Amino acid sequence: MKEQKTLNGYLAQAIRDNWDTPALTDFRGITYQYRDVAHKIAKLHILFDESGLKPGDKIAFCGRNCAEWAIAVLASLTYGTVAVPILHDFKPDNIHHLVNHSESRLFFADAATWDNLDPDTMGKLDGAVLINDYSLLLSRNKKLTKARENLNRLFGERYPERFSAADVSYPEYEGSQLALINYTSGSTGFSKGVMLSYGNLWSNLQFCIDGLTFLKAGDGMVSMLPLAHMYGLMVEFIHTFAKGCHIYFLTRTPSPQIIMEAFAQVRPKLIVAVPLIIEKIVKTRIFPLLEKPLMKLAMHLPFVDNKLLEKIKEQLEKAFGGQLKEIIIGGAGLNADVEAFLRRIKFPFTVGYGMTECGPLIGYCPWDKQRPASCGLLAPRMEGRVDTDDPEKTPGVLWVRGANVMLGYYKNPEATEAVMGADGWMNTGDICNIDADGYLYIRGRDKNMILGPSGQNIYPEEIEQKLNNMPYVAESIIIGNDGRLTALIYPDIENAGKQGIAESELQKMMQENISALNKELPSYSQISGLKIFHEEFEKTPKRSIKRYLYQ
Repeated sequence: MKEQKTLNGYLAQAIRDNWDTPALTDFRGITYQYRDVAHKIAKLHILFDESGLKPGDKIAFCGRNCAEWAIAVLASLTYGTVAVPILHDFKPDNIHHLVNHSESRLFFADAATWDNLDPDTMGKLDGAVLINDYSLLLSRNKKLTKARENLNRLFGERYPERFSAADVSYPEYEGSQLALINYTSGSTGFSKGVMLSYGNLWSNLQFCIDGLTFLKAGDGMVSMLPLAHMYGLMVEFIHTFAKGCHIYFLTRTPSPQIIMEAFAQVRPKLIVAVPLIIEKIVKTRIFPLLEKPLMKLAMHLPFVDNKLLEKIKEQLEKAFGGQLKEIIIGGAGLNADVEAFLRRIKFPFTVGYGMTECGPLIGYCPWDKQRPASCGLLAPRMEGRVDTDDPEKTPGVLWVRGANVMLGYYKNPEATEAVMGADGWMNTGDICNIDADGYLYIRGRDKNMILGPSGQNIYPEEIEQKLNNMPYVAESIIIGNDGRLTALIYPDIENAGKQGIAESELQKMMQENISALNKELPSYSQISGLKIFHEEFEKTPKRSIKRYLYQ
């Protein structure tokens, strides 16, 4: 593909070059070719134009992943309006607030979302559009109503000859122009509108084009992450669309069965996932197998050991469709036991690092060059520094600057000033080490750090990762109170039940886990309290625990 200097240049080129090939499919549903996507974008541009929308006006989007959602966002980006994707998991009052706060004039929503909303609380809207077929749910603008009623006629007048690939040309906006406002998913209890420019999005896209060269036009891609989250929007969707891939959307909450079925059908070369999905497959399908007496014996015989590991790797790759080149894991670090096992069998996975404020990419490294517990090297057009005298040995807050860094937080200068320093440097809020070769190692969030009894810095995420590796621990949170650390644990009740372990026994087992863990920890970071939870911790849509609910 020819290198383009703008986001819209890549989108237009992808449509023209792949005109007659499949572009977007709702899994078990409709398929659109690239030419169909172009037709729909052209019609939405007419709707925007005729209803009086101008570049810079805001359009909000809220609904489950589907082809029509993706097309509508492409229409916004290629028209010059500012896209405001909102996670459909947000509560109605939160959605009302974000639509109003963003000053959106148009709102694309699916039926399930719209049915729970009150249009009267969103007084700045000109109208609302049903994502599924682009019919009007609400119109307070006569121009909008008229344009939608006459859309097919207007399209025919705009393109009197047959609409063709030659008609696909989009304005190529300046890199500094605002393209998208993405509200953070609320793991700290407060959503901020991250302003991302066309240049931010282009830099992320260019990185994916240059770094993931094994992915070609026509390759299948399973989109599992929310499109309203930058990881799913940028890496799974916009990047693969720009390459001419065929993208399959899991239009409902992706259960393990649906995911496996999609992998078998699509046979993806690239999978983008959060750690929970990979950990669950390895912990429930592979680890129990390795604990069987004969398997344990075989693992101690060198020749059989290698053959066995090759067989396990083959079965694991088959579970992901059989054509896998790389899995990119993001959103959090991978469980240490799972990571060590996957490295042992040379499974093609890597752990990346990013945040909404960088649209999202900060760190990445191909799987065969990755280092244990690292999240890669800084992305191209990005630089970083750690605010300690010895970043290799002493953790400190990571600051970054470069082409991926946001414009700031929308209508929130105080929050912007809190993270933006001099000369374009941005405080990520992550505690990090950087080794001599530039590899990043995330230790935890600055805001989660607990001060020890004598002023020591305690990073709860590091303790949690060790605790999560203990028997029958599903997930945990470490909290501090008056210099004492307490472990909140959600046990793996389902797996314990399969092994005949009663819930009453789990309390004793969890206490034994803490006693064993404390022997590995320095005295100032040892756990002195325990609380068992019988339901998993509440999470954001990207599966981060909402820690603030448990402090």
